[in-house]
Amino acid sequence: MLTTNMISTVGLTKKYNNFVSVNGINIHIRRGTIYGFLGPNGAGKSTTMKMLLGMAKPTSGKFHVNGKVMPEDRIEILKNIGSFIESPAYYPNLTGRENLEIIRKILNLKKEDVDDALELVGLSEFGDRLVRKYSLGMKQRLGLAGALIGRPPILILDEPTNGLDPAGIHEIRNLIKELPKMYNCTIMISSHMLSEIELMADDIGILNHGTLLFEGSMDDLRAEAKVQGYNDNNLEDMFLSMIEADNKQRKQRAVI
Repeated sequence: MLTTNMISTVGLTKKYNNFVSVNGINIHIRRGTIYGFLGPNGAGKSTTMKMLLGMAKPTSGKFHVNGKVMPEDRIEILKNIGSFIESPAYYPNLTGRENLEIIRKILNLKKEDVDDALELVGLSEFGDRLVRKYSLGMKQRLGLAGALIGRPPILILDEPTNGLDPAGIHEIRNLIKELPKMYNCTIMISSHMLSEIELMADDIGILNHGTLLFEGSMDDLRAEAKVQGYNDNNLEDMFLSMIEADNKQRKQRAVI
């Protein structure tokens, strides 16, 4: 039976000795939507994504992906996720196509899936060029192609437009925005480019110091901003106001 949420977490926590990186968060990513996962550097975004990908073990809490439970259904879960985390590494002396061929063989996908992924990210004419000759933006596109190969139902993307020029950002943003319509995938995306997230995301999650401050639609966020007296002109203003208010409260509690 399909659930409304493709990904949901319950009390998800990650500690490193006495440091709490992720503090008991409950997130809900609706099936077929784009979820913008936001927070300052060090907020715990990448750690959360790594836990969802089985790259980091939660200290406590649990999560479900497409009705499956981690870690019991780890292999089944990971088969259905394409990811782009922290500028993926590729073999520089192989071509873009050859790098994707390695991923294809590991995942036991069809040969035509490589061409499909290259076309999706606009690298078809550069697929046979050595990766060491790629620009930073082209490497970002190749990383996204690696996540998209085989068109997985879930995509977890961390800063996918980093290094792209304005035209490239526009192109990748439009691609990401269209993906759920193209093949009904669900996307979790983290980015510091809040104006881009505002144009893409159906729902927003805001993390600060490992704590989830807000989760909901842009309309929900605007309503919350008005209640709190924040500037609600755009996502960046609302985000900064929410983070600033939380940091101020934390300092006040520390003094007490």
